[in-house]
Formats: sequence, structure tokens, C-alpha cells
Amino acid sequence: MTTTDPAASAATVPARPAPPSRRTPHVGSRGGARAESRTKVTLYVVGGTLATIVFLVPLLWSVLRSFQTNDAIVATTPTLAALRQFTTENFSALFTGDADIVRAVGNSLVVSVGTAVLTAVLATLAGYGFGRFSFRGGTVLFGLIVVTMMVPFQAIITPLYLQMNAMGLTDSRLGLVLFYSTVNLPFGVFVMRNAFESIPSEIEDSARVDGAGTLRSLVSVLRPLLVPGIATTALYAFLASWTEFLGALTFLTDDRLYTLPLSLVNLQAGAYGAVNFGYLVAGAVVAMVPCVILYVALQRFYVAGLASGAVKG
Repeated sequence: MTTTDPAASAATVPARPAPPSRRTPHVGSRGGARAESRTKVTLYVVGGTLATIVFLVPLLWSVLRSFQTNDAIVATTPTLAALRQFTTENFSALFTGDADIVRAVGNSLVVSVGTAVLTAVLATLAGYGFGRFSFRGGTVLFGLIVVTMMVPFQAIITPLYLQMNAMGLTDSRLGLVLFYSTVNLPFGVFVMRNAFESIPSEIEDSARVDGAGTLRSLVSVLRPLLVPGIATTALYAFLASWTEFLGALTFLTDDRLYTLPLSLVNLQAGAYGAVNFGYLVAGAVVAMVPCVILYVALQRFYVAGLASGAVKG
């Protein structure tokens, strides 16, 4: 009769794993995390509120002043009663008087929209070339385009004027569109090149397998994915040309072609050098309206377009 050693049989039985310990989280650490999170939220709210005040107060003050008379604006000691007096006289004088602000707004719209469209088209084509094709000297050429962003156009405005004058493009809205497109094109190429690089090339390869050509792939397949970049390029070009003053002053001499910034400057030349600040502030508010509307409408595309290409993988 064979006997077994209880100690040996116990050694052969696998040990049961110990149950995981259930430790109660420390109350102090949880309270500290909540306090830290509450502090971050408070700082975020306070910072956002201060930034909103800094940006909105000048705009609201301009709108408030545009509905007041010139005497109330230039008063050295403004009273509460004067601030409460509102009138539409400034806007009526702008649109019905001798300021001819309607023509100036039309000229600015033609120039700004033309610049935005031309810059977006050329930047998209150039960005497609730099983002999808590898050719000798491509990196150097793209670097030269980016470097031109660091050169202010005021430094080259004299040779540009001589060139455009030789081509007969001065005193022309078309010449102004070409000038603004040239100035804004480097930024547009930079944005669109990053936009193309953020899109996987397999999407375009699949379109080619289905029989789509280069132009068809660009228009039908890639275009919906490029909307943020295109909107960013067009919005930047529109805002830059809408508010630009020196280029319009240099290339335009016919007052019938004056853009809105030039017309607002002419408002300052009143009788005996007097300036009607009511008209001037009202004109500035008119100039702000398209910028605010476009930026609010395209804000999400603008942010996405600037961030395109920042993260790859």
C-alpha cells in the first residue's frame, strides 16, 4: 500500500492567485484633483472674458459713436445725456451725400472678391503641384515662395508700379486685383500645400483606378476635403485687400475707382481742414461689416485650414 506525502501533494497543486486588492482612493488626492480642475476652469473663463472685452469694446464703442453727432464725439467732456442721443445722420450723409460711399463699397467688393477668387484658384493649383509631385528644385522653389512672405510689399511697390504702368494696368480694378493676388499668393500656396499633404494620397489613387483624371480627381474627390484650406486662403485674401490702403493709393488716381479706405481718407478733408468724425466713424463701421460677417461665417474653416498639415500620421 502506497502512501502519499501530504506536503508533496500540496506542493504540486497550483497556488490560487490572490484577489486584487480594493483600496479606497485617498479622499485628499481626489479633492486636490477637483480643486485643480476648478482652478483651470476659472482661469479659462477669466482669460476668455478678458480677451472678449479687449476685442469687443473697441468695436462696440465705434458702433455707438457712429450713431452720434460730430459735436458729441469731439466734446472734451462728454455727458451722459449726449451719449444717449442717437441719430442716423452720419449714415444718411454717407449714402446720400457727396461722399459717394456706395461706389467705393462697390469698387472694394469687386476688387476684394476678384482677389479672393483668383488667389484661391492659383494657390490651389500651386499647392497641388508642391504637395503631390516631386521634382528637382521643388523644395528650393517652395522655400523661395515662403521667404517672400517675410518681405513687405511696401519695399517693392516702386518696381511693381513701374511694371504695371508699362503694362497699362494702373487706374484699373483689374490691375489692383492682380497686385493684391500677387501679394497674398505666397500665404495661399503655403496653406494649400499643407492642405494637400494632410490628405492621404491613397484617396487620389483610388479615384485614378476608377478612371478619374487629374482634374476630375481635384474637382470631385479632393475639393470637399480642401474646403478649409480654400476658405482660409480666400478669406485671408479678401480681408487683406478689403482693408489695404497704400497699394490702392499708389495704383489709382481716378476717384471713380477709389476703394473704401481711400474714400474714408477723403472724408477727413472737410471745410478748412475740419474733420467730421461722425462720418468717419460711420464709414469705419460700414467697412467692418463684411469683415465681421465673413469671419464669423468661415471661422471654423479658417481655424481648420490654418491647422491642416500640422499633424501627420
